Amino acid sequence: MNHLADLLQSIFLFDPSKPLIFTQFYFWAFFAIVFALFTIFHSKILLRNAFLFFASLFFYYKTSGSYLTLLVFCVIVNFFGGKILDKLTRRGFKIALLVSLVVIDLLTLGYFKYAYFFVDVVHQLFGIDLKVYNFFAAAGNRIFHTNSLVDQIILPVGISFFTFQAISYCVDVFKKTVKPIQNIFDFGFYLTFFPQLVAGPIIRADKFIPQLHRKFFLSHHAFGMAVFWILNGLAKKIIMSDFLATQFVDKVFETPLLFTGFENLLALFAYSLQVYADFSGYTDIATGVALLMGFRLPQNFNSPYKADKPSEFWHRWHMSLSRWLRDYIYIPLGGNRGAGFGTFFWTAVISAIAILLSGSVWVALGLGILYAALALWAFFRVDSRKTIAKHINAMITQLMGGLWHGASWNFIIWGGLNGIGMIANTQWCKQKIEVRAILMFVITAVATILCKLHYEPIFGIAAIWSGIIFVGIYAKLVYGLFSKTPLPRLRFAWNVILTFIFITSTRLFFRAGSNLDPAEANEVAWETARNMIHQIGSPWNFSLVPQMAYSHLSIILVFALGMAIHWLPDRFKRSYRVIFCHLPIWAMILFAVFACLVIYQFSSADSPPFIYFQF
Repeated sequence: MNHLADLLQSIFLFDPSKPLIFTQFYFWAFFAIVFALFTIFHSKILLRNAFLFFASLFFYYKTSGSYLTLLVFCVIVNFFGGKILDKLTRRGFKIALLVSLVVIDLLTLGYFKYAYFFVDVVHQLFGIDLKVYNFFAAAGNRIFHTNSLVDQIILPVGISFFTFQAISYCVDVFKKTVKPIQNIFDFGFYLTFFPQLVAGPIIRADKFIPQLHRKFFLSHHAFGMAVFWILNGLAKKIIMSDFLATQFVDKVFETPLLFTGFENLLALFAYSLQVYADFSGYTDIATGVALLMGFRLPQNFNSPYKADKPSEFWHRWHMSLSRWLRDYIYIPLGGNRGAGFGTFFWTAVISAIAILLSGSVWVALGLGILYAALALWAFFRVDSRKTIAKHINAMITQLMGGLWHGASWNFIIWGGLNGIGMIANTQWCKQKIEVRAILMFVITAVATILCKLHYEPIFGIAAIWSGIIFVGIYAKLVYGLFSKTPLPRLRFAWNVILTFIFITSTRLFFRAGSNLDPAEANEVAWETARNMIHQIGSPWNFSLVPQMAYSHLSIILVFALGMAIHWLPDRFKRSYRVIFCHLPIWAMILFAVFACLVIYQFSSADSPPFIYFQF
């Protein structure tokens, strides 16, 4: 009996060492049971949705323990809030209720995600030494007679995703783009569907609600596609992402000064592939698991490293979040139409915080000159006002996107760099090639002179980066003197490479503060970023590069293979997916068994969790 009791406890009680993660056996055992019961209930829509709702709650409990109550709270508040919101007739009351629901969701998210950030900002601005207090843990200790720490706040898994999903539902009900869900089990299923619950994609109500009452049907093609996405996601995560992380990337980011500039640069590029393989791998598995039950999740990635400019990258990367930020932040700010109240409000708030935190007169002076220049430009060039407002709205949106990713300054810097890159690229493309050539000549010359006069690693990086762009522009100019035949593919490939390098360089600030306690994230992240820039920008001993490349040959080969697969033509990728889906069932199963055996050879006990679990 004791063995039976221990077995039941291990199955039904929360165990942090046995989370239901896609790469663990426990999840697939859980899914096998859920899918078996699903085949019994699938024809009864209400029972099916209720069953999947409670299965999702159990999944979240096994992943996050007592934080299940937080998810249930989110379900109850937004379900009843949505129903009341739809019944109210007076617009003033509807707006007040919508604001209340959004504030409740954001306060819940802000408390768990930004408490340390808020305490740090208050300390830097006013010198007040506040301490975080976990009210949720304190209440849980009283209710469940537990001993959770109340002086530490741990971020609930997936809180950003289900909170944003809840906000979008309430806003869409307010706008009447969707009708409110009438059954709490249906709504709970929509908000907590376990394949995408902890790391997205963010499901929009207007896309998923119609599927709630759709009868289950799994065609041969859909089954093949589901199996393909699951295997594809597992291969991305275990063979590519985990290998790069455990064998090289994590070691370099932990102690960058122990590695050469070449190794630091290789780690940065490897991380860029790692984070893509990790996150898109999760999405692929979630898509496949959902498809086996007849539900279609939105596409979240579209070969983002094929983007030929920074704005295009964000149309391809984490597409559900990008669309959410566009629809609920960028467009309400004014979008492409011009500046609204939110534009001026958030510009003032962000600028004030930047000035106060830096404590520098130069920052205030620089921002003052920038805004004065923009104001004068808008005054004398009326036709440029919308463009200026559009860029400011885009920058605010990127900063908000950075803040969504994490409660530390490195994520805000990362978001700001992406915003600057998008704006700079847009304005750069509007210039004539002769103007661009002159500008890059001046920038390269200045960076080179600074390196000669007083060498700093950042000057060296600037000189090389500007020099690369300089060579590309002048090669195009020289080619134009001898031939008028355009080379669109070569130009596209060049822009893709430059965009990939830029996005990868911003990853330094993204990765530097990841996987850290919020209380130390800012300090450690800045030190890591500074040390890596120092190593990459310091003079290299090129005679040692071949030897170092050979010592990290496996990392280079995995990176090269991953990028080669990523850059394959979309038509070719679709063709082998279709071929797989047309295989007979026995062939699919045989291939799946073989693929799992290969993937298992790369798995390890210290396999890191999915990166976006922390968001």
